[in-house]
Amino acid sequence: MATAVPAERDAVARAFVGPGTGVRLPTGTLDRFHTPGQGQVHDLLAAGVGPALAAASTAAALTAAALDGRPYDLVVSTGIAGGFQPEAPLGSLVLADEITAADLGAETPDGFLPVTDLGFGTVTHHPPESLMRAVAAATGARTGTVLTVSTVTGSAARAAALRTRHPRALAEAMEGFGVAEAAAAHRTPVLELRAVSNPVGPRDRAAWRIGDALDALTEAFGKLPPVLESWDPYELR
Repeated sequence: MATAVPAERDAVARAFVGPGTGVRLPTGTLDRFHTPGQGQVHDLLAAGVGPALAAASTAAALTAAALDGRPYDLVVSTGIAGGFQPEAPLGSLVLADEITAADLGAETPDGFLPVTDLGFGTVTHHPPESLMRAVAAATGARTGTVLTVSTVTGSAARAAALRTRHPRALAEAMEGFGVAEAAAAHRTPVLELRAVSNPVGPRDRAAWRIGDALDALTEAFGKLPPVLESWDPYELR
């Protein structure tokens, strides 16, 4: 699981039993947890803020695991996020069925063009449908597009523009697409699960509910081990 900052990582870690074991990487240290009786290993990494650092840190973890002969079956980008109101209320969970880079492209006289319209790369990654359905059922998460932005939205006008371009968007955060790009390079499935801490739009800190969102993350990840145990990652290969 890749979060942006240690507070998000620690919220996820509270869902697991016992202390984690620190594993050194070139870009930092990840915490490794073993699920008793299930044989699962969960690695938690505070990968950094923004898509570039998140991609680099996740890629380092994926490469280290592959070189160690223990490649990952799944990568999860997680943490708090801004939610588009009223579809994603504060404290709710959002699960991406599309992980989309919202501002990767070019501004033109006719409006914004995604990088794919310029003939390059990709702007969207799709998590595995069967796993996504199982996670949504277990956690109660709403399912829709989660946008990755390099600049957090701070105005009603930009929030409206994003919703016009991405009408299924439920949330925005800063790391999901970077994590997904690293996972795709290793042909590893990816999920993005977010807890909503604030509305997308004008930045009213008094309205933020970061504590509630972190608690929602802990609760959600406490429900995931049985789901992950029953999911067969080889169905995608």
